[in-house]
Amino acid sequence: GKRKIHYLFEDGKEMAEEYDMKTSQLVSRKWREKNTLGGSGKWQVEVGEPTSPLLGALESELIKESSSNPVFMRKDTLSSFQWRIRNLPYPKEVYSVSVEKEQRCFVIRTTNKKYYKKFSIPDLDRYQLPLDAAALSFTHANNTLIITYQKPKEILAAEEQLHKELKKIKAANNGDGDCKTQ
Repeated sequence: GKRKIHYLFEDGKEMAEEYDMKTSQLVSRKWREKNTLGGSGKWQVEVGEPTSPLLGALESELIKESSSNPVFMRKDTLSSFQWRIRNLPYPKEVYSVSVEKEQRCFVIRTTNKKYYKKFSIPDLDRYQLPLDAAALSFTHANNTLIITYQKPKEILAAEEQLHKELKKIKAANNGDGDCKTQ
């Protein structure tokens, strides 16, 4: 039910995207670049669930992050960028989400000074589009803060074009075999 697309760029960066076959919705996007010695670096998750450390690793047995810490993740819809921050128990009135146009980022603050986060939208940076405070909204439910930013028409048009191109591509194989590059 998922389609995986792997991109290799001339500057050595790699991007892997995963789409839901039924809805054509982006499920995950990860980036990786070569490290200083030329080997492959770790995957950086841009969209989707953050990767959990490997089970059974020695480090995870000794020191482990609390399960009650806030978890920040991006999960887009077809018409908007969306971020979810789990494990935030405060009422909606405590939160404020603002746009910092000079720094090209968004800031989440709480009046009780218990949570602070700055984040940007790499998609808008890639297209060099301005941030619009009117497109930003947020809600809070079930200990989760949900921040929504409506996608600009330029990004919606580019995604529609991309989906048309992806539908033309035939799958290399249906299994999870090794991907060989030449």
